[in-house]
Amino acid sequence: MTTEETVEYAPERPARLAWAELAPDVYRAMVRLEAAAKKGLDPRLVELVKIRASQLNNCAFCLDMHSKDALAAGESVERIVQLGAWRESEHFYTERELAALELTEAVTVLAGGTSQAFGTGGGFVPDEVYERAAERFEEAELAHVIAVITVINAWNRFGVTCRMAPGHYRPGAHT
Repeated sequence: MTTEETVEYAPERPARLAWAELAPDVYRAMVRLEAAAKKGLDPRLVELVKIRASQLNNCAFCLDMHSKDALAAGESVERIVQLGAWRESEHFYTERELAALELTEAVTVLAGGTSQAFGTGGGFVPDEVYERAAERFEEAELAHVIAVITVINAWNRFGVTCRMAPGHYRPGAHT
């Protein structure tokens, strides 16, 4: 005997502001910037970086979007699920992906403050993190990885500030 249980979810919070409609030139510029940033990079690496930054920034809209885009690009559910604990599950990722994830965290969080900014620690992004990434990516690739990290952080800030609701995105709909 099967009984169907009705689950009542919390109501979806409405968006605060439809920023893309109200600032269409900015939105279109962001789309172009994103396309330029990821040029030449493995789409799965790009999506892993976007998901990790979005986790750190608590951007539910971008987590929804980039998890779906990663799946559409052939990424495994297991690797997406493990991203939140990638340091404990390094065996799921390549050395390049690990370096990109570590760099993503350093650029996204920008911990350290001004006391380290002029010291020997290398500033906000530690030298050792940057050097690990530089060992695994050619300079042009590294510049693009940094650009992808920077752009997803900007998208996250729009998403979180404007309270964009997750759950409605379909892969291929934003390009």
